[in-house]
Amino acid sequence: MRMHIAVLVGFLGVIAFASFAQDKSNVDRAFWLAEMDKMARPVIRSLAHDSLRIAMPQVTSKNVDNREHRIQVQYLEVFGRVLSGIAPWLQLEGGDEEEQALRNQYRTWVIQGFENALDSNARDFMRFDVGGQQLVDASFLALGVIRGPWIWENLSSDSQTKLVESIRTTRRFLPVYSNWLLFSAVNEAFLAKYSDSWDVMRVDYALRQFEQWYVGDSMYKDGEHFAFDYYNSYVIHPYLGALVDVIGTKTSTYNRMFEEIKKRNQRYAEIQERLIHTDGTYPASGRSVIYRGAAFHHLADMAFKDRLPASLPAAQVRSALTAVLRKTTESPSTYKNGWLTIGLYGTQESLGDFYNNQGSPYLAATLFLPLGLPESHAFWSDPAKPWTAQQIWSGQQAAKDHSVH
Repeated sequence: MRMHIAVLVGFLGVIAFASFAQDKSNVDRAFWLAEMDKMARPVIRSLAHDSLRIAMPQVTSKNVDNREHRIQVQYLEVFGRVLSGIAPWLQLEGGDEEEQALRNQYRTWVIQGFENALDSNARDFMRFDVGGQQLVDASFLALGVIRGPWIWENLSSDSQTKLVESIRTTRRFLPVYSNWLLFSAVNEAFLAKYSDSWDVMRVDYALRQFEQWYVGDSMYKDGEHFAFDYYNSYVIHPYLGALVDVIGTKTSTYNRMFEEIKKRNQRYAEIQERLIHTDGTYPASGRSVIYRGAAFHHLADMAFKDRLPASLPAAQVRSALTAVLRKTTESPSTYKNGWLTIGLYGTQESLGDFYNNQGSPYLAATLFLPLGLPESHAFWSDPAKPWTAQQIWSGQQAAKDHSVH
């Protein structure tokens, strides 16, 4: 009798878990949308109303090197970083009425925001020529427009021309011998996609140099020395992926290299998923940890592009990234007066780097890339699934990890 009861309880537990998982798959997207809106609204709405310079706090890291300059560039910095994360969602059609209404509002704001950012008579006019940091910030803006062609298609012809010229302006800056080579290359990819000319050498140099900096098992050095940080995800893999997508349509020169990059992209996605612990935490290693969820920019990008390896079911990645999103935003001090603070878990000024300003933490918006997938996609529609750390640390069977060569 006791055995029958135990079996019945176990059976009911399985049913309850299945029901919970299905319900969770329905609410995760709503949670992501709410968090995206909370993060992006102060930026995009203010820019649309030509009031970003009025509303945005002038905050820098306490370790800042040049406060005045860092504040000067924070406006393009925050616009580019937010846009690089929400552009795929702006590109998407459909969804329930509430989501469609929210998207339509953001579309209106983004287009007006570009008009203001490119209008020299507007308060929020953004110059692209005030220092090397503009090379970085322009590239995130360019990446956003690459990811969301709807944006380009709905800009006025005048704004299109101004945007192209603004991106070209950054050629005057010599990139640092590091991941900055990819910022130059993606700016050229933007020009290759949306204008009549691009600098092949800037792209070629970046691609060939990163082949030299490949150290194995999907990871690259960020310059001459290897560092255990998240720059393979913040920049390197997503940017190489963007070059594969754009430059691959312009020339067959790099076909063999691009096939290798795609394989490395998949392997690094596996590594990223295994870094997410059972509660959504992850090692706070290296510089720029105040970018919060952007530590998984690459994993989010691979999910959005539907290029996850077979070893990573989409719903498993959704569950893991949802845990990261929840953990990195749950602290009551994550926001101050509606604006992201400098920190990883709330306000942690000690974690700031010398280059951090109020715009810097908004790279966290790249975690929202999978919102560019429709709600019918398996990423959103499949039941919740425990990710690798949860499988292992609850005693379940899990796939053995192994390196690639």
